[in-house]
Amino acid sequence: MKFEVRNRKKKAFLGLGTLNFRPKFSFLKSIKQWLIVPAVALLVIALRMAGVLQLVEWAAFDQMMSLRPLEPFDERIVIVTIDEPDIQKIGQWPIPDTILAELIEKLKQKQPVAIGLDIYRDLPVPPGYEQLLEIYRTTPNLIGIEKVVSDANGSSIAPPSLLKEQNQVSAADLVWDGDGKIRRALLTIQPPEGEMVFNIGLKLALMYLQQTHGITPEMTANSEVKLGFGVFTRFTANDGGYVRADENGYQVLLNYRGSLENFQTVSVSDILADRVSPDLIRDRIVLIGTTAQSLNDLFFTPYSSSLFGISDRTPGVIIHANIASKILSAALDNRPLFKVWSEKIEWFWILLWSAVGMTIGLSYRPIQGIARIILAGISLTVICYQAFLRGWWIPIIPPLLGLFGSGTAITGYIAHQERQERQTLMNLFGRHLTPKIADEIWRSRDEVLTQGQLLGQKMTATILFADIQDFSAIAESMEPDLLMFWLNEYMNTMADTVLSHDGIIDKFIGDAIMAGFGVPLPRTQESEIAEDAILAVSCAVAMAEKLRLLNQKWRQNEQPTVSMRIGIATGVVVTGSLGSSQRMDYTTLGDTVNVAARLESYDKSFGQGLCRILISDNTYQYIKDLFSTSLVGHVQLKGRQKSVDVYQVLDIKG
Repeated sequence: MKFEVRNRKKKAFLGLGTLNFRPKFSFLKSIKQWLIVPAVALLVIALRMAGVLQLVEWAAFDQMMSLRPLEPFDERIVIVTIDEPDIQKIGQWPIPDTILAELIEKLKQKQPVAIGLDIYRDLPVPPGYEQLLEIYRTTPNLIGIEKVVSDANGSSIAPPSLLKEQNQVSAADLVWDGDGKIRRALLTIQPPEGEMVFNIGLKLALMYLQQTHGITPEMTANSEVKLGFGVFTRFTANDGGYVRADENGYQVLLNYRGSLENFQTVSVSDILADRVSPDLIRDRIVLIGTTAQSLNDLFFTPYSSSLFGISDRTPGVIIHANIASKILSAALDNRPLFKVWSEKIEWFWILLWSAVGMTIGLSYRPIQGIARIILAGISLTVICYQAFLRGWWIPIIPPLLGLFGSGTAITGYIAHQERQERQTLMNLFGRHLTPKIADEIWRSRDEVLTQGQLLGQKMTATILFADIQDFSAIAESMEPDLLMFWLNEYMNTMADTVLSHDGIIDKFIGDAIMAGFGVPLPRTQESEIAEDAILAVSCAVAMAEKLRLLNQKWRQNEQPTVSMRIGIATGVVVTGSLGSSQRMDYTTLGDTVNVAARLESYDKSFGQGLCRILISDNTYQYIKDLFSTSLVGHVQLKGRQKSVDVYQVLDIKG
């Protein structure tokens, strides 16, 4: 019976790069790869602690603040604004004492809980100073302001002296971040000399809570301030995205309600003209402040940033209204106050997302991995945003860096490892493999390849030796260049034949070829070993046919024609890489190799013809039903003590 073998298109070993799968990793390799997770996490944490990420973390905070759903008005607060039309109508700035006194008196008549005068008034502005002093004396719920701390934004500013004597003064000091924005509220200030001063927003809120709900501040066991439902945790230097920030005074992260549009406002002109209903003012906090652009009492806040640039600045009176609203909402409405994780939890958060990036990088091919890492980044952003809506400021930029950093690092590491392993295998095998075998080796490389070498393995394989008969005489009769051209044509044809039968070229030895079937990956099933033996004999028969065609061509070209001898043996062999660090070759060793070589060189006078194929008894047992054979005899091969049965394959066209 003729055994047919599918002829596969030969490709270079470099084609392994197109395989569509992710590699399996050995334990040691996995350990090395997972070291990327703490390495990336530590790098991100180091960058964060150095302050490199502070600006982008602030920017992320601002974006989440701006993207929050709009909150309703805080009806407990009314802002009396002094804008450009008001100044034009009054005719001067600062506004005269007589007009300010009239404004406060009209507000007082409408019975607010507290009036906050967010205007520096340390000097008289005639006319009407005595009238204003009288208003100060008769309005116990009026709170003036002072600038307590001298800083880069200006020197300290004294409060109205009479209000100071009556303990009706608060601080208007604000805390700027490094990018010039206000994200924190300075609730209390303790001057080096003097008593503690409350922020105007806090002072007004405390007055409201005490008068309307009987709520007064309490200290918790953790030295935190409790007001109603709200517990105000003191800001520390490394909270949230901050790194070594100024933590002097009692600061808290400012959970803004919104900008000017989120508060009930009336103009000073409307108050002076009695166009405002008393019901709008009664039992509320009233803040008086400027919103005119020309007065420059404007500050950058999280709302000043957008995806499309910088928007308008926020008047100082609105920031103080937000502070008051924050305190009232937390105490009465249980509105969330911003909370942050401890540094250790934040580090674990970064480590966790670094591990997520690593896991994705290990689990998918690069393009799929990038898409999934992006999805993971979106998921992280959504998680952080949802937490933000509930009052938690948890890191988003550092874990994103850990996610993308570890994903990128493992992808690069794997690519580097694969390039090295591919180069190692290419150096060992060259191009003498079929794509099928190359694919199998590549898939199993972690099982057979270590430290740039193929591990020595014992396996059952079939070895083929082929040699040109009387080559020495031919070599003597041809010019060197013609000889090499002629011999290469022969070698290429025979090598292609081996490859097309799923064999590998082990080596070329002068004009001889050594090929293996069933290597380099072990064949454990008896059916697989039989298939290798059948492929080897089929290859030998095909080589004989190829030689017949070559002889025809050479005869026409007046070139030498030849015959060949082939020896085939099946049995146990040892395979692996052999050589030095400068040159390493893959080879097959063992008694089976020696038997095949001795069969090829056995009694060169026997079996004259185009191609003599001798096989061992082991090979014969696998192919006897597929090929015509004859028993040569029970012979003793050179170099062996025991005799073996030798068979000749007869399926050769003359």
